[in-house]
Amino acid sequence: MVVIVCNGPGELSTWVRPLALRLHRELDLRPRVPAAALGLDLVLVPCPNATGREHQVAAGMGLFDRILPARKFWPLLLWPRRYGAWPRQGVVVFLGGDQFWTVLLSARLGYRHLTYAEWVARWPRWNDVIAAMGPTALEALPRRWRDRATVVGDLMADLSESARQETPLPAGEWVALMPGSKRAKLQVGMPFLLDTADRLARLRPQVRFLLPVAPTTTVAELLAYASPANPLFGSYSCGEPELLDDAHGLRLRTPAGSEILLLESHPAHGALSQCALALTTVGANTAELGALGVPMIVLVPTQHLQVMQAWDGGIGLLARLPLLRWLLGAALTAWRMRNHGFLAWPNISAGRMVVPERVGNLTPAAIAQEAADWLDQPQRLEGLRDDLRSLRGQPGAVAALAALVRQLLPPTPPATPPAPGALPAAPGLHLDD
Repeated sequence: MVVIVCNGPGELSTWVRPLALRLHRELDLRPRVPAAALGLDLVLVPCPNATGREHQVAAGMGLFDRILPARKFWPLLLWPRRYGAWPRQGVVVFLGGDQFWTVLLSARLGYRHLTYAEWVARWPRWNDVIAAMGPTALEALPRRWRDRATVVGDLMADLSESARQETPLPAGEWVALMPGSKRAKLQVGMPFLLDTADRLARLRPQVRFLLPVAPTTTVAELLAYASPANPLFGSYSCGEPELLDDAHGLRLRTPAGSEILLLESHPAHGALSQCALALTTVGANTAELGALGVPMIVLVPTQHLQVMQAWDGGIGLLARLPLLRWLLGAALTAWRMRNHGFLAWPNISAGRMVVPERVGNLTPAAIAQEAADWLDQPQRLEGLRDDLRSLRGQPGAVAALAALVRQLLPPTPPATPPAPGALPAAPGLHLDD
């Protein structure tokens, strides 16, 4: 039994899915091979930044024999057999969330324990194997636990390899709009980015737009946030878009005539990797874009403080402080200047400003002009792509992590030979990643 532990949609698409595909490719696993001795399960764990729909996203992947949503995690620890049979031997793999949850789960099930450590392994004593992303995670370990660690590389470095195999977009200068997946971000992001798209289209008529629909939201919800039903709608001049669905695909069209292609297939790595630029909020999407080598402008508009109180992370905490909410923009700017703090994952990883972060009272006009300036300098954009690719390192981390999982699995019993004259069993289904 292989049990993957995860918390949110970003980790599901960038870490869990690639590993699950690789394991199915190398092993006979349920549900792809229904009669297999081993199953591949997913356990979602409590996380304040999760949406609550992660189990639905995972179910749509068709990769897991059993999926337990986060609300069932504590009952699982108390009464595991309530959720089905658990073999005596197995492996629990940490791929997102609080690492302590996998400590508890592996101890409760009596399984071996593997942690993928992006920056630090917090419980090395209770890990059988630590898969370190790089030297930083390895050197953060106390020396007596380092023999349990192997550097496998960055799982997200493999995204660009798989993305190249996908169908090319129609010709054009594509810009991705990524308003986020949570209510608080969409409430600001949808009208802001639609207004920005209209202004950018006037500056560069050749530009084309796409918007990947996050798996935890719907097209109907996007339309609602881009309509007068959104209390922030009147703050922007884009107007209410209409939904088009014809041979050219599912699209939003603004009153000014800007069309935004909606991508409902998930993950949309192939399409995103072909974009010249992305306009995005903070979050796991900045890590995905960085892994794909897509230049981006990261936007944190602070003018809607009442909405930002629902944001996650430090931004949300600052916005909830009753005496400082009105100083949020200035506080964020001062914090970043004094502590060299970064919000986008490529910048956090590099420890320097690789992609631009715009924080404060932002306007669609200013962001559209900045985007046009970037698009007008293709050599500068290519240099940014090279910087992003260099941060991720070489592909191969998914294969290395899968090999560690296989090493921890108990030996698979030999298959029973078929009776004389019997037809051979159908081969297991393997999906190339």
